[in-house]
Amino acid sequence: MMPDFRFPICLGLAGLLMIAGPAAAQDAGQMPPKQVGVIELQLQDVPRVVTLPGRAVSGADATIRPRVNGIITDILYEAGRPLKQGDPMFQVDTTTYEANLSSAEAEVASAKATLIQAESAYERTQQLQGSGTTLAQVETARASMEQAQASVQSAEAALKLAQTDLDWTLVTSPIDGMASVAKVSVGDLVTSGQADALATVTRLDPIEVDILAPSAGMLATISDIRNGQLQMNEKLQATLTLETGQTYEAMGEMVAPGFSVSTSTGSVDTRFRFDNPHLLLLPGMFVRGQIEFGTMRAILVSQSAGTRDKTGKLTAWVIRDGKAEKRQLTDDGGYQNNWIVTDGVEAGELLAVDGLTGLTEGAEVVTVPVSFDENGVVRDTTAKNAPDDSAPGDASATETDDAPAAE
Repeated sequence: MMPDFRFPICLGLAGLLMIAGPAAAQDAGQMPPKQVGVIELQLQDVPRVVTLPGRAVSGADATIRPRVNGIITDILYEAGRPLKQGDPMFQVDTTTYEANLSSAEAEVASAKATLIQAESAYERTQQLQGSGTTLAQVETARASMEQAQASVQSAEAALKLAQTDLDWTLVTSPIDGMASVAKVSVGDLVTSGQADALATVTRLDPIEVDILAPSAGMLATISDIRNGQLQMNEKLQATLTLETGQTYEAMGEMVAPGFSVSTSTGSVDTRFRFDNPHLLLLPGMFVRGQIEFGTMRAILVSQSAGTRDKTGKLTAWVIRDGKAEKRQLTDDGGYQNNWIVTDGVEAGELLAVDGLTGLTEGAEVVTVPVSFDENGVVRDTTAKNAPDDSAPGDASATETDDAPAAE
């Protein structure tokens, strides 16, 4: 038969309760106040940065077409190579136009010779007026001279046209940019003003980006400016985030604001210009633009400390007189992992940012000052000031480490 150990165990528990006293038994049924990490809210100047979708567009896109008729005799450029304004691209057969130029030059020479004869006849007639010639003869000679002058002008105009047609046989690039592959070959017949293009030249540096802003957001920004809540910058600048998440190295300046709202998207196009020396941005590429409108006075609340319900309302916990209090906040966008809060909290109040799990309205808490590091992680500001119990010179710590374990 096994011995009964229940009686000695009950005596041992009763002895422990007597030693601990009634206070320990009472405390065993109560939970201590919850520790909550807090930061003190401050009113500060916050940049108003808005992130919007955008699309890259070419600042200039020239379609190359011939201005004269003829056969393509040479293609003078390489596709994919940068071109400067005036660089040759195509050569049209010049035979006909050289002949027209020679004919026009001969017409000018003939007209000038006729003019010389008419001027001499007019001078002689004018000198002999009254002694062998009449006034009518003088007027006739002057009219012949003026007709000869007009013939010279007409011949010179025809010469200029002939020279222009000859110059147009060399098709050049009208802008700086990158040229596409030629859509014609040597020997093809082209005509002046034809619908089909010979090639296209696209300017990529600088490149322009259309950033799409909702009309409602634009009206809200205008309202903030009029109310004095937002101080606008002198110049609007933007940065870009590419489709890969990479931040584009250059900053762009606004070229032209939008003056109409799209009926399909309800947005306003604002155009910015960016330097593109490495041709990283291409027309049609989708990007995200960050525009800094100015600064506003507001309180920054960490996004990790705030929550939104299904209706989009933003709330956060504030510690007041040692008790948790839930606040509804009014925000105006975000900035660097923070909500820009304009109403709901005040400067100097304590915002709970750590230990939020299980918080209830009116719960008593113990506040612990914390801060955020450069990565947005909460750090205990009192930890670095706490004494190190295991420091060398602490005799009690040393003795404790060397003491044998209790049996």
